[in-house]
Amino acid sequence: MTVSYLAQVCVLGATLVAVAASANFVTDVDITWGDSRAKILDNGQLLELTMDEASGSGFQSKNEYLFGRLDMPIKLVPGNSAGTVTTFYLSSQGPTHDEIDFEFLGNISGEPYVLHTNVYAEGKGDREQQFYLWFDPRVSFHNYSILWNPHQIVFYVDATPIRAFRNSEKMGVAYPKNQPMRLYSSLWDGDDWATRGGLVKTDWSQAPFVASYKSFSADACVSTGGTSLCPASKGTWWDQELNASEEQRLEWVRSNYMIYNYCEDAKRFPQGLPPECTLEQ
Repeated sequence: MTVSYLAQVCVLGATLVAVAASANFVTDVDITWGDSRAKILDNGQLLELTMDEASGSGFQSKNEYLFGRLDMPIKLVPGNSAGTVTTFYLSSQGPTHDEIDFEFLGNISGEPYVLHTNVYAEGKGDREQQFYLWFDPRVSFHNYSILWNPHQIVFYVDATPIRAFRNSEKMGVAYPKNQPMRLYSSLWDGDDWATRGGLVKTDWSQAPFVASYKSFSADACVSTGGTSLCPASKGTWWDQELNASEEQRLEWVRSNYMIYNYCEDAKRFPQGLPPECTLEQ
C-alpha cells in the first residue's frame, strides 16, 4: 500500500471504523427470512437455522465491511442432509455485486459434504473450487474464515488455507475492492443441484434440518458511509500474505481434498482459461 494511495483514500473521506470483536447475534445480526425457523440462543452466542418443506431461513450482519477477516464457527446439518445448502458468505447488492462464498452441499448419511467456494467481482463469478473436508463437519463446530484485503482473498478452514484468490487487476481481472459487503448465512433447499448435480433429492421425512452457528468475529473495517476504502489504521490482515507453512498446507489441501477447480476445466473455457488462473494457488 503506497503513501499516494493512502492519501487518495483520505481524500475520499471514507467513514470507516476498524473493529476486532466477537459479535453477538442479538445485537449484530438481523434475521432476514424464515420467521421462527431462525432462533437465537444462549444470550446471543448461538444461532440455529432450520429448514422444513415450507421454507429455509437466514440472517445477515447489521454492519457492512470493506476488507477484513471474518470468522464463523459452524456445525452443519447432521444425518441425511442431501439437497440442503448451508452458507456463510460476504456480498454486496446489485447486478455488478461482489461476493465471497462458502457453501456447504449436503449429502446422504455416510457420504461427505462438499465445500463449494466462489468469488464474484463486479457481477462476474464462475470461479468455483470445491473440496471435501478432512473431518466430519456435522459432529462439532469448525471455524470457517474469510481473509479479504487489497492483495488477496483467502478461504480458511480451522486456520488451514484452502484457497487463495489473488488480486490480478493488472491482467484486466476485476477484484472486489470498492463495494462494502454484508455477512450473510442461510440454510435452504438446493436439491435441483446441490447433491450430485441434483440427482439426489431432499428427503423431507428427515426434516427439520438444522445448522448451528456460534458467535462470529470480525476484525475488519466497517463502512458507515457507503462505498469507500479503508484508512491507514487497520488490523494485521491488511498486508497479510501466506507464509511458507500456510503455502504447504494449501498445497496439501489442493492435492488431497480438492475435487473441482475451474482453472483446470478446459472444456468449460474453450477460448482459454481465465487469466487469473496463472495466480490461483
